[in-house]
Amino acid sequence: MSINVRLKESIMSPVSQLPSHNTKPRVIIIGAGFGGLSVARGLAHSGVTITLIDRQNHHVFQPLLYQVATAGLSPADIAAPIRSIVKRQKETRVLLAEVKGVDADQRRVLLSDGGTLDYDALVIATGARHGYFGRDEWAEHAPGIKTIDDATRVRRSILLAMERAETIRQESLPDRDEYLTFVVVGGGPTGVEMAGAIAELTRHATDMDFRFITRRCLRIMLVEAGDRLLPTFPAKLGDAARKALGGLGVIVRLNGRVTDIGDYGVTIGDERIATATVIWAAGVQASDAAKWLDVEADRSGRVKVERDLSVPGHPDIFVIGDTASLVDASGQPVPGVASAAKQEGMHVARSLLARFTGSQAPPPFHYRNWGNLATIGRKRAVAKIGSLQITGLAAWLLWSTAHIYFLVGFRNRIVVGANWLWNYLTFERGARLITGMTHVVRRDAETHTPTSD
Repeated sequence: MSINVRLKESIMSPVSQLPSHNTKPRVIIIGAGFGGLSVARGLAHSGVTITLIDRQNHHVFQPLLYQVATAGLSPADIAAPIRSIVKRQKETRVLLAEVKGVDADQRRVLLSDGGTLDYDALVIATGARHGYFGRDEWAEHAPGIKTIDDATRVRRSILLAMERAETIRQESLPDRDEYLTFVVVGGGPTGVEMAGAIAELTRHATDMDFRFITRRCLRIMLVEAGDRLLPTFPAKLGDAARKALGGLGVIVRLNGRVTDIGDYGVTIGDERIATATVIWAAGVQASDAAKWLDVEADRSGRVKVERDLSVPGHPDIFVIGDTASLVDASGQPVPGVASAAKQEGMHVARSLLARFTGSQAPPPFHYRNWGNLATIGRKRAVAKIGSLQITGLAAWLLWSTAHIYFLVGFRNRIVVGANWLWNYLTFERGARLITGMTHVVRRDAETHTPTSD
């Protein structure tokens, strides 16, 4: 009993009470995503004391979260504990904590447990969350995918919808149609990849595993407010993606403005669509970093930073990744993608090393765009590498290779590669598990009674 009490007191005590006798430069990194980890790695073995803070104990490879949501991969395949990633960096300390603010005048980070941490340099890499254009109440009915919890929630929703449809009697076909209608809002890379993955999952699951529902019962819809898919890609690739989705049976609705989302489903313009599954991929909102610092932000809440990624008026504070709004040295806006966050993180690490050693600072940040990739499903993808535009199997192989390469950890690369090869050969998706059922509200419990085979 006494051991448990001491453990509880240790967990609940403010972080600021932990002893510190360090006179080395102190760098605090908030966020262990692509950008934050790049800074930590760039400062490894440099003699700098690093404190890496995150609300989760793991780093997740966000570009593949949709594969967890569609049962292609398990959560552990695309995530790794933060401590294991930086375990060889003896001067790096990892804290599982939540930041509630920054006192820039006192150079201090404020934690939600009442603790504080002092810094000589601060890097904010807190990413972005889902943005609903002022309609935050839609979040309950149309989750996005930014975390593993989001992905497993969406996976549960998709798989549970098919299970419920299987149990509905013949006389309740309109209700069954509601469960077999899946709507993805947003025609960017995430929405395109999500719609294609749902189509493959549901089509093959109904063919192989279910008895009373077939692929002809399915209705998968991708809604985009603009006039084409993948607006950041060339128009040719957007058209190719639309055709590939059509081949999977996905209904693409362009110029479709979502006006409401609720328990019933979604309204597009004046058309009301009954569905039990709506997935949001239409917009993001930056973290609260701009509010913490009381500085200027763009309309998505991203901090407007200098070309060295520092905050105007605060040269000791850097903001990177999805939290930063930047026009780089070439005059181009830096996109909110993983490769940009990693490049920004390495640039900040070089800047800090120069500052601490008194050497010359690196030139202003310049983003190198190595290409844009999006997959639509098995053997279907689009890619733009420089002036080269690729579609079909070649693009899919390129997409697969790039994503396996950028995964954290040798084990993750082997597991993901093996899973993709297995899925390709067998059409099976091994992670088709419905978890978290104790938290599911059975909204149809009073109206639908399962029937036996």
